[in-house]
Amino acid sequence: MRDEVDRLLEDWRRERPDLDLAPMQVLSRVSRLGHHLDRARRASFAAHGIESWEFDVLAALRRAGTPYELSPGRLIKETLVTSGTMTNRVDRLVTRGLVERLPDPSDRRGVLVRLTEEGRATVDGALANLLDRERELLAGLDTRAQERLASLLRDLVAPFEPER
Repeated sequence: MRDEVDRLLEDWRRERPDLDLAPMQVLSRVSRLGHHLDRARRASFAAHGIESWEFDVLAALRRAGTPYELSPGRLIKETLVTSGTMTNRVDRLVTRGLVERLPDPSDRRGVLVRLTEEGRATVDGALANLLDRERELLAGLDTRAQERLASLLRDLVAPFEPER
């Protein structure tokens, strides 16, 4: 079976036989897969009336466990955005009724962001839909191949990830 990357590599080998194209055969496929995944994510989230950034915030709160709340600072760390961006995002999610702001009982000046019931239902539905679409993307690989690929990708990505 050949794919578009095979064709691109063939062209590059013809035009630049002096170059080692080995990285391209892996990372061009990862990049293309990323585009397919991005489309699947957008479609999954749109079906639940949210955008990717909204899912990221709602998912961080949902993963926190009951009572599904985090400080804005923790949300910033979880979603890798600036303080100003997070303030804007929380404001928009509050307006939509997906989260609420509550006083932080351990810090009189602080607030906590809590997932509402509507927010929980939204993120749960979007996650289930996303997982269905991701299964479709991986349908060409059996369970063992998926586990092997996950391990290889972990080895590749881990050095770039911050320690928790």
